[in-house]
Amino acid sequence: MKPQFWLRWLLMQGTPRLALKSLARRGDPLAQLLCTPQGMHDPYPLIESVRAQGPMVRGPLGWSTADYELCRMILRDNTFRVRAAEGFVPRPLRSLAGAAVLPPNPVDPPSMLVMNPPEHTRLRRPVASAFTPRAVKRLHDRVVSVTAELLDRLSRSDSADLAASFAAQVPIAIISEMLGFPDEDRDTFLGWGEQFSPMLDIGLSWRATSQAISAIMEWDHYLDTHLARLRSCPGDDILSGLVEAGQLDDHELKATASLLLGAGFETTVNLIGNGIVALLEHPDQLARLHAEPDLWPNAVEEILRFDAPVQRSARIASADLDIGGVQVREGSTVVLLLAGANRDPAVFGNPEVFDVGRVNARDHLTFSTGIHACLGASLARMEATYALRALFEQFPDLQLAGPPHRTPMFTLHGFDHMPARLGTRQLQPATT
Repeated sequence: MKPQFWLRWLLMQGTPRLALKSLARRGDPLAQLLCTPQGMHDPYPLIESVRAQGPMVRGPLGWSTADYELCRMILRDNTFRVRAAEGFVPRPLRSLAGAAVLPPNPVDPPSMLVMNPPEHTRLRRPVASAFTPRAVKRLHDRVVSVTAELLDRLSRSDSADLAASFAAQVPIAIISEMLGFPDEDRDTFLGWGEQFSPMLDIGLSWRATSQAISAIMEWDHYLDTHLARLRSCPGDDILSGLVEAGQLDDHELKATASLLLGAGFETTVNLIGNGIVALLEHPDQLARLHAEPDLWPNAVEEILRFDAPVQRSARIASADLDIGGVQVREGSTVVLLLAGANRDPAVFGNPEVFDVGRVNARDHLTFSTGIHACLGASLARMEATYALRALFEQFPDLQLAGPPHRTPMFTLHGFDHMPARLGTRQLQPATT
């Protein structure tokens, strides 16, 4: 690994890592959330300790909030802007951090995730048409067939790791097809995604960072070959359309593909996995779904609210502002605890209760809101609704065979291991 990458890690991850660990030892709840996710099955007590300090909490890391109305307002207010990780490095040192330029990836420019208007608008517009309600509806039959194949495979054994063999497989199949990737490459994508998704967190170890960089470089080489193939033989997929439109250069195309693969995969994997565990831990709610199957779409909204697959976001104030009765200075960071907003008792009654019939479950902020609202939200909802319903209808005796294991991340919140006993399969079609 090039020395520049070690210097990049030191400035952008290593130094924040030391600061976070120090603050965590001194009891700062936000630092504890950000730097000690390993083995953390339940982050919500720490989130509630942030909420208990007030709507806007000032700390050594900047501001944080778990208040629903403030989170929603900040996400919708373009005075608050996104910033790439390099932007958090002190200005005199940014040239050093930027010397180790990574290939296109989800967390560096020109990824839409870290771009502001007008560039964000230019990058997002050509992709948005692939995620309209009509476009998502056309994918429903493919979700049905992929799910059927997976359930057939599961039925050949009495047990399975549902994280790897089910929750991960539905979304990777769909997003791979949408991007024109061959089916045989799915397992490779799963490995790459596992390696570079931790980059959304703060304070990564050098080992995790170096693994992510290696994965990004391999992914970049793969994309070079894939884009060349699409130019000579375009298909009916998002990337082929973007290549033919010619609105994005190669760097932007690859950054967009990286974000679509990561966002289209990781969020839905965690949604499905969190849903499996939530329903198995609340058998009364699962029984209600068996009795009232029309509640399945609302159950997915409640899963998104109750155990958000994306736990936080952040924004930077571009002007001095009065927010929640406090003065936020220009350049200040505000960490938005989306998982906390989703459990704000001022909005969601008895927020710690998992209720598949909750009337306002869809008001959650898991998919963000405003100009950075998740493009693939409707696709994720459709995939999870069908996949979860089919799984539990065809394996009604499904049970966990041991404690599920959380991924060692905070921003992306899900499971990487979920041992289960399947029971007898009942071949009845799920319809959504």
